[in-house]
Amino acid sequence: MINTKEKYPFWITKPDDIKTILSTLTRGEVHTLCTSAGGHEIPYVTYGEKEDYERRANYSSACGGRDISCYANKDSKRPTIMLIGATHGQETEGVASISNLLSLLECGKDLRGEEVPMLTEAFERTNPRLVIVPIYNMDGRVRCVPDSMIDEPFVSLRYHGQGTWKDGSLCGWPECKKIHPIKDAAGFLGAYYNDDGVNLMHDNFFAPMAQETRALMKLIDEEAPDCVIGLHGGGNSVNFLMQPDYVPLYTKKGVYNLAQSTASLEESFGYKTNIAKIRESCEGFPPPSFNLTSAIHHICGGVSATYESNEGLADTDPIAGSASFTAEEILIRHYCLFTSLFRCAWRE
Repeated sequence: MINTKEKYPFWITKPDDIKTILSTLTRGEVHTLCTSAGGHEIPYVTYGEKEDYERRANYSSACGGRDISCYANKDSKRPTIMLIGATHGQETEGVASISNLLSLLECGKDLRGEEVPMLTEAFERTNPRLVIVPIYNMDGRVRCVPDSMIDEPFVSLRYHGQGTWKDGSLCGWPECKKIHPIKDAAGFLGAYYNDDGVNLMHDNFFAPMAQETRALMKLIDEEAPDCVIGLHGGGNSVNFLMQPDYVPLYTKKGVYNLAQSTASLEESFGYKTNIAKIRESCEGFPPPSFNLTSAIHHICGGVSATYESNEGLADTDPIAGSASFTAEEILIRHYCLFTSLFRCAWRE
């Protein structure tokens, strides 16, 4: 097993290390989202003053009244941006990038000791309300031993991510989603799930099984973010923003605009990425799942998307089939995303 932190000191993803970073913050304020199914506190961080949106209705009712300002009057208000890391505990790319982002916002240098002017200047110029959940699935992250999947074989990703069945065979993907919650069917419970075996990406959002889901939905409703990005890992995929399903067309266009801006920045570093086309309808059967990304929009009306990152696997990912990225390449691509977010590129 590779010790990523030892090889790449800027790759900070362990819960105790994240808590240490949070204890040093002076600009950001640290709060507690909730206690996880396994009894672990889940912290989140905020930068900037919370806006008074003069709320008179929830988002659904405001849409029914044909006046979204009844939910959140955002005239002349600063944008609110939200980042969610480690919905799946073995997907640590977002956690490492958030650790470096916090360092940049606090002292102007990341954990490599380097400045990233494009990012910090965009943040200072826009001055957003920023809400960050570094590790959403704390149970899964605690259970996952590796710092990351960098230089790990594909089988390690499957074992630490989706776990095993009772007979010891790998659950795999997407088969792991066919039993939910998976706890009673699992031999080794992978980091995809909280300690109750709930995949937080696929909770029942109309009657949540997990207290983590209820707490996150409450926070999103209270903050009314303009844009929410869930930071995920997708094997050796090329980093890209996934188009959400079951949301209005303007939301999909916002994700497309953000993806274009991010890709443009990546190209300036010599990187190439994919931009998902806008799907105006959910064709085919079975239909796409109504997942966390979809649910977030219907709570707050914001642009919501999943960011799939390359995980730097040592061998070929039979699903993605593309090459692995280095830790630094993964980090810089996240910086491009964060910069585009701070520039409010989804509005273009």
